[in-house]
Amino acid sequence: MGSKSESKRIMQEAGVPVVPGYHGENQDAAFLKQKADEIGYPVLIKAVLGGGGKGMRIVEKPQDFEMMLESSRREAIKSFGDDKVLVEKYLTTPRHVEVQVFADAHGNAVHLFERDCSVQRRHQKIIEEAPAPHLLPEVRKQLGDKAVAAAKAVSYVGAGTVEFIMDHDTQQFYFMEMNTRLQVEHPVTEMVTGTDLVQWQLEVAAGNPLPATQDQIKCTGHAFEARIYAENPDNGFLPDTGRLVHLQTPRPSSDVRVETGVQTGDAISVYYDPMIAKLVVRGDDRQAALRVLRKALDEYQVVGLHTNIGFLKRLAQSPDFAAGDVETGYINKHLDELFPQATDPSPSTVAQAALALIIDSNTRAAMQMGSAGLYSPWAAIDSFRINALGVQTVAVVFGKQKYSVSVSVANEHVYSLAVYKHAAESDSSSSAKNTRPQIAQFENVRPSWVAMPGGVGSSSGGGQLRVLLGDRLCASNVVFSRDSAITVFDQGNMAVFEVPRPDYMADEADAGSGSVTAPMSCKIVQILVESGAEVAQDTPLVVLEAMKMEHVIKAPRAGKVVEVYYKVGDLVDEGKSLVAFEETSSS
Repeated sequence: MGSKSESKRIMQEAGVPVVPGYHGENQDAAFLKQKADEIGYPVLIKAVLGGGGKGMRIVEKPQDFEMMLESSRREAIKSFGDDKVLVEKYLTTPRHVEVQVFADAHGNAVHLFERDCSVQRRHQKIIEEAPAPHLLPEVRKQLGDKAVAAAKAVSYVGAGTVEFIMDHDTQQFYFMEMNTRLQVEHPVTEMVTGTDLVQWQLEVAAGNPLPATQDQIKCTGHAFEARIYAENPDNGFLPDTGRLVHLQTPRPSSDVRVETGVQTGDAISVYYDPMIAKLVVRGDDRQAALRVLRKALDEYQVVGLHTNIGFLKRLAQSPDFAAGDVETGYINKHLDELFPQATDPSPSTVAQAALALIIDSNTRAAMQMGSAGLYSPWAAIDSFRINALGVQTVAVVFGKQKYSVSVSVANEHVYSLAVYKHAAESDSSSSAKNTRPQIAQFENVRPSWVAMPGGVGSSSGGGQLRVLLGDRLCASNVVFSRDSAITVFDQGNMAVFEVPRPDYMADEADAGSGSVTAPMSCKIVQILVESGAEVAQDTPLVVLEAMKMEHVIKAPRAGKVVEVYYKVGDLVDEGKSLVAFEETSSS
């Protein structure tokens, strides 16, 4: 059952429906393309031994088939040691529904109901749930029966997952593959069945019968699993690497489960899958479970690299997702909703970033002078003035928008804050450049600050800030990073500010406008052009590999390749120039 092509042949003989396609041994590229033409586009190329979306490519038109086949084979040989593929008809509005099965050496086989894993990116699951929403009772029974039949057809023993692709509208389903193991998403099944599937595996491996019969297995409540990935959803879900400067997970309970192998300080590298944790939640029904999921995601905090947590929050709030109307094309059909235009942070969030920075910096400066420093007027850097208010001004940048916050010391530990928003840099007029209207004023500010280890300039630091700003009581975590970033977690929202560098520290090593850069830390797999080549827009230039997935870098416009900076096998950091590119001048 580890072979997608052989398993489909066995399933056909067992009366389990399979997707139309070619699952044979002939791997000649021209023959496979002929089969794809006969099936009709779009088609799906899949590695025979594949899994996790690796070695899988959707081909929309005939002229792309050879390139997609080559890419699929390369990824398959690296991931599975076998480059054999199959070609299948691609359903345009499919759901991904799978059934957990278990069988023992005594001839017993059961299913533990189904999971829906339809919301995906790059053919990899993002969120899973059990049971699958809105299935007709007769379809649910058929899925379970066919999954058990699949296990019995091969005299299967142990834990397995029988995966089906289902038409969204008709609920007609087809066998895709069987994963002969426990899967990443098995905890959602445990949450709704009250089982420990790892214990079941051990019982079966010891030669014992299954711990329960089919009639004894009940599905109660609803569960979700959200995969926490180190990736940037706003950059095509490309994986990200770096050090976990700050990590705070939701508090575990009977309804909240966090499975992870990382902690603050760990490095996320290019050599492994980008999933860093699984967040599993349960509720009495789907809406209750969804509320638990939203709350848990609000409590999840990561600083140091991009994650998909913000994206998962928007997904969990999406009306169609809340209604259970899911299919594998969900993300592309809800782009505006899932990728909204960035909005400015609230004045109170800007104020918290500046206030935390000032309090932390002042406290640490005094502590550097020893125990007396906290009480010495000579150690104070709070801009104290005789017969005048001391004022400190902090500048922070959110995206491309600059803010400044003036903090006046009214009394000991009592401040007055004025928040200003600067004119956009795109406005080149001299009058606009000097414009910074005040957008908020906060009086009688009495912050409470509990510092964490580290501080600005260290690998991590920050603290917990509690402060009344106007009529709003703010309780936030503020994290400082070595790259001069300030991250504010404020009531489930995350805002990242940069502290502007002085002009004399400006980085002169930025890639020029004529460069094509690496979107993430990666390895060079293939160089598709040479220096001097004239290329059209969208011509593939370089193939990269990061976290076991390939990514094709294409020409942003028509032009000439001036220089290729790396060779196959080189490791490249994010943001480094890959190809010097000269745009073709228009006539």
